[in-house]
Amino acid sequence: MIAEAGPDHRAALDSILTAGIDQAMFPLSNLRAHGLGQGGFPSDHPHATRYWIIDGTSVVALTRGGMLLSLLATGCDLAGLPAALKGQTVQGAAGPAASTRPVLGALGLSTTPARLDEDEPGFALDLSQLRLPPHPDATLIPARAADRDLLIAWRAAATIETQGMPPDQAHDHAAEDVDGCLAKDSHRILHHHGQPVALTGFNVRLPEIVQVGGVYTPPALRNRGHARTAVALHLAEARAGGASRAVLFAATPAATRAYLAIGFQPAAHFSLVLFCDPVTL
Repeated sequence: MIAEAGPDHRAALDSILTAGIDQAMFPLSNLRAHGLGQGGFPSDHPHATRYWIIDGTSVVALTRGGMLLSLLATGCDLAGLPAALKGQTVQGAAGPAASTRPVLGALGLSTTPARLDEDEPGFALDLSQLRLPPHPDATLIPARAADRDLLIAWRAAATIETQGMPPDQAHDHAAEDVDGCLAKDSHRILHHHGQPVALTGFNVRLPEIVQVGGVYTPPALRNRGHARTAVALHLAEARAGGASRAVLFAATPAATRAYLAIGFQPAAHFSLVLFCDPVTL
């Protein structure tokens, strides 16, 4: 049985997502930040989300920005999903591969043309096991408005490199992202000998867990340990603030090596799919 969740289902929905928190950071964060509507999105924010509960154990969600988010129990029956989401507009999907791929298949979206369609290895860390690398002459500082131009340039370069986005679109997308990051105080810049050398951040931060994202080192400064140092110092800050776990997904072998070096352990693969054009179901 599939039914859209409304305000009366808040506790049940939170319970399902919290039980799988390592893989459900995006839908859980959106729920806690924006709440629940029913028959419509709870607000005009792009991350405002509608949720459908399947058999009391699984969740498929859709943000106002068009991203599918899901957390499925083993053997979940998705036969009713196309009817439940009929008329909705989808721009892509993000979440554990074991949930995302079946949802895309059930909706007939598996072969939709996409500018990005990847399954990346996931990693998780109990922050009590965090290993801080030596960091002489390195300091992690909050990203500030004064750094906006640099951050936009780095963010645009990362988007072009990892998502293949055209440069003009990447710049506009980066500017919007950076302004959001500055407003949330979610990102940090690593300075080495007083110069900015790497960026790290949290895509999602909940009281008990953080999801690392937005990590970037300019090509000329790579392979010097800057990224792992930046991530480790930011996680130490989160641990001091009460967080006990961290999760992330890695796009490259070099990133994987960096995360393993500070204590992360392999976890479920994560899918990220961005369609070339929006699709109305």
